[in-house]
Amino acid sequence: MRHTTTEIRLRNGARGLLIDIPGASVMSFQFQFRAGNRYVKNKHIYETAHIMEHMAFGANVRYKSEHAYEAEFTKNGAYHNAYTSDLSMVYVADCADFEWDRILDLQQVAICQPKFNAVELAAEKGNVKSELTGYLNNHNRVLWPKVQQLLGEDIYTFWQRLQTIPHVSLHDIREHHKRTHTSDNLRFVIAGKLEGRKAQIQRMLEGWELPRGERFAVPRDDLTSANPILIRRKEASNLTFGWSMIIPRELTDDEAEAMECLDQILTGTMHSRIYGAARKKGLAYGIFSETSAGVHDSSWDFSGQVNLDTAGQLFDIIAREVTRVMQGEITAEELSAAKSYALGRHQMGAQTVSQISSFYSHRYFGDGIVKDYEKVPDAIRGITLERMFATAREFIAHNTWVIAGVSSGEKSEIIELHDKLAGIFDAV
Repeated sequence: MRHTTTEIRLRNGARGLLIDIPGASVMSFQFQFRAGNRYVKNKHIYETAHIMEHMAFGANVRYKSEHAYEAEFTKNGAYHNAYTSDLSMVYVADCADFEWDRILDLQQVAICQPKFNAVELAAEKGNVKSELTGYLNNHNRVLWPKVQQLLGEDIYTFWQRLQTIPHVSLHDIREHHKRTHTSDNLRFVIAGKLEGRKAQIQRMLEGWELPRGERFAVPRDDLTSANPILIRRKEASNLTFGWSMIIPRELTDDEAEAMECLDQILTGTMHSRIYGAARKKGLAYGIFSETSAGVHDSSWDFSGQVNLDTAGQLFDIIAREVTRVMQGEITAEELSAAKSYALGRHQMGAQTVSQISSFYSHRYFGDGIVKDYEKVPDAIRGITLERMFATAREFIAHNTWVIAGVSSGEKSEIIELHDKLAGIFDAV
């Protein structure tokens, strides 16, 4: 879908993107505050942000209860939700084009004028407890917060988060909202048919009743390597593993595009070097890799599930193929195929209003950069083997990494897998 993107800065300190998509029949809204778990006043009440997010569409100055607000919001089919991460609290909504202004007004009421009450707090504490308890039955969910902790990120695991729920009071909820929900801490992305509407949208947003404040900085952790760890679960019939490597800087767009192609070559398809080889030998059903660029650090991650009796063979393949990358053993034909795949995925990623909005929001909410959608194809075509090798080698040369697993096996088994990966770093 063709579109144009404009960044606006409001008089109240808020900033955002207006994405005009001519002919769109849907409007999409995203509002982000740096108000996630890392910004809670202290770790004794770690779940404050998450519980507040659950209460986001409850009682407010106009509606006495969540049910009343929900009935009004969704009467024409509109959708809304919110989510909390380590850094962000994001409110999202999609609606039919004909009611965009009504929905934007309702979002203002929920975000700016909540009436947090004890009844809803008690209910949402229960719902959050149920949610986190459910995550403890998901081995992948259990694994990755522990990987983050091992590397040195100042976060809690889901089990630790559960212990803090009883400590959260109504005062804590109100304090967190007041401190974090300021106009200066607000970023937004609004996408849809915006011709003739931009001035009205700007006036509405400048009228939001939010105090002035600050755009909170992204916390920086001192990340280091750690020993391998096994989270033992007697019910785990296989091994769920995560291998994460870190470099202490944000990747450039060119580097990120190059690593995306490398991940495609290694694990992206049934004929990829690691995943394809593992499937061909019947070793593992799913293996994944992903490279992520953060404000202070970037990561190169591998994950998957494998039976304990075939884990060693799988890790032999992983170690062999990553070592081949270090030695520059990727062909021009492989890179060309990965580029072709990336170009197709990029074009397919702009089929809906929400997809277009999401293309911009992740980077914009993270570091304020407005990516140029039209330039991405040229960036993909410009990826070189030299850039790919240099970026991957930097992850290995920095030598900050950890492997962790969830299984019913023994710790000696994860140590053996760790030692297979260690050979990659020893060879540099």
